[in-house]
Amino acid sequence: MARHGFGRGEYRYFDYPLPDTIALLREAVYPHLVATANRWNATMGIDMRYPSTHAAFIARCHESGQRRPTPLLLRYDRDDYNCLHQDLYGEHVFPLQMAILLSQPERDFEGGEFVLTEQRPRMQSRAEVVPLRQGDAVVFAVHHRPVQGTRGAYRVNMRHGVSRIRSGRRHTLGIVFHDAL
Repeated sequence: MARHGFGRGEYRYFDYPLPDTIALLREAVYPHLVATANRWNATMGIDMRYPSTHAAFIARCHESGQRRPTPLLLRYDRDDYNCLHQDLYGEHVFPLQMAILLSQPERDFEGGEFVLTEQRPRMQSRAEVVPLRQGDAVVFAVHHRPVQGTRGAYRVNMRHGVSRIRSGRRHTLGIVFHDAL
């Protein structure tokens, strides 16, 4: 991570063929998110609609040259962190992704909170810390999401990261539903 200015820690992307558990997880979760993704795009005036199956969406990614799988494992040790960022890897971006905490807070590590920020137009950014326990998953916006304002819906930019690990080691599984260039 440090080499790219992303923070400190280690991340490793899976290759195709994905391990069965990872492939099945992507396939099983995607249908539960696609209605929200399509509703968000409609609300924000974005023409892109997502197919009902993950296989059809991945075929769309591959047709446009996005052929590198994006699920990954992340490891953070003491003083490691992940800078606020967005996982945008090409033209076709599924607007939701998922992180699953594999380690147990207070036993395996301290610190290392999952952090989301919302950058609202003409306002200061707002941060949210999502408390996770071992095995918990969080689904969150990759790039932006709609927010209802007094004059209708508008987009807010979202970023995510991990605060500094104070002690121990933290492992996370990241499930991004689009592939990369």
